[in-house]
Amino acid sequence: MTETVLVTGASSGIGLELAKCFAADKSNLILIARNTTAMETLAAELRREHKIEVQVITADLSRPETPEKIVSELKGRGTIVDVLVNNAGFGLHGGFAELPLARQLEIIQVNVAALVALTGIFLPGMIQRKRGGVLNVGSVAGFLPGPNMAVYYASKAFVQSFSEALFEELRGTGVSVTNLCPGPTESNFSQTARAYQTRTTQVAKMSAAEVAAAGHRAFRAGHCVNVPGAKNMLLMQLTRFLPRSTLRKGVGRYNKLK
Repeated sequence: MTETVLVTGASSGIGLELAKCFAADKSNLILIARNTTAMETLAAELRREHKIEVQVITADLSRPETPEKIVSELKGRGTIVDVLVNNAGFGLHGGFAELPLARQLEIIQVNVAALVALTGIFLPGMIQRKRGGVLNVGSVAGFLPGPNMAVYYASKAFVQSFSEALFEELRGTGVSVTNLCPGPTESNFSQTARAYQTRTTQVAKMSAAEVAAAGHRAFRAGHCVNVPGAKNMLLMQLTRFLPRSTLRKGVGRYNKLK
């Protein structure tokens, strides 16, 4: 039976590249994002190249009611989701007290609440069918304190903890959970977060395609956590030995607006 994969944030960056990875597996796809034109372009490309079914749903995950609306639409189409890719997410650079609170609450809604809601909606069916899985896109930020991006880093720490807990809960069920934790990546994330105004512009970045390929391989292998790239792995190792005060200061300087 052909697998159906739902990918959020599928219009660009890592989400777009993950859609391509699953399309190469001959999986049918459901693309979720706000940019309908970009998704339709991608859908046409993937249908042509891989002879698969690709559905497009325009949705804004910063709105609390969106996950249920997505589910209602899929039920109306008779679509069952076998694999959920929670890729949608964003962050903002700046001090917590200086950034608009409403916008920071939207980070939590997209990065945490929508991810939990979609997982909670689709996971029971996967368990019942004894197949499928969830691929979350976290970040190396989830292992660190994040001065000047406090809410974003905290949201990715949630994703890390949540993914590891589910991985253990689902042991032996036939359903897997993987958390992909990229470091700096070439995507439009930086434009949204205003990273072009920080020292992050001076850091070598992996391509979105490289990150997606690593996450896809890890998911297929049933790994719990994947940190792509040797430099990112080294950073993760260093966090185990450096004092938290050193990490806080270092990340704060890294994220500080010029």
